[in-house]
Amino acid sequence: MKRKYRLVLAFDGTAYHGWQRQQNGVAVQEIMEDTLSGVMGGPVAVTGCSRTDAGVHARRFVCSFFADTTIPAEKLPFVLNTLLPPDIRAIGCETAPDDFNARFDAVRKTYKYQILNAPFADPFLRNYAWHYPAKLDFEKMKAACAVIRGKKDFRCFMAAGSTVKNTVRDLDGLWADKEGDLITVTASANGFLYNMVRIIVGTLVYIGNGKLNLEELGELIEKGDRRLLGITAPPQGLRLYEVEYEKREK
Repeated sequence: MKRKYRLVLAFDGTAYHGWQRQQNGVAVQEIMEDTLSGVMGGPVAVTGCSRTDAGVHARRFVCSFFADTTIPAEKLPFVLNTLLPPDIRAIGCETAPDDFNARFDAVRKTYKYQILNAPFADPFLRNYAWHYPAKLDFEKMKAACAVIRGKKDFRCFMAAGSTVKNTVRDLDGLWADKEGDLITVTASANGFLYNMVRIIVGTLVYIGNGKLNLEELGELIEKGDRRLLGITAPPQGLRLYEVEYEKREK
């Protein structure tokens, strides 16, 4: 009898064209579906909690699927990890209600983005942080987080190409921390628009380097014009950090 499973992954997205299957490159979803299909002896369709972009990483990425197997849920990660490439790891699995959906049942997601604000790039961070050599005013960036944070229309933080009609999101957490030359931006919300976190980070950098005026930021957001804000930060600094569900799914 088929049962629904909730599988948690961690992956380095450097070599992949995001989560969703692509015609022009290998995606994490393709790897997972092919691996699970081999283990289960038949086709397995996997639903992911988010459509990460090419080069974006995940610390705890939740996916769901139906399967008929005698392998206990808690043992499945051990089996999968003998077959998966080393940049993808299953780190947890449990059975779930049949109506559980990894994407649509998520109530809150947290992303982290790293910026290396130093004169010289660090070769060990080249795939995990945006190297930005020009000086940034970190205090202004922190102040900008408070302006952006909250429940509002975030259409100006959405990249072109999205078909989403409701652009209101509750960004209940947005803050920046600094340790040495490494700045980490953390964003938590009930949902994110296409490239929303990367555009927020690009806007914070524009505030930090003086290309945008902190005092005018709130007014620019209200205008809702994507062209008035910062660039879209590169993907390698971004990772999906946590996905939260209703209590029954934890």
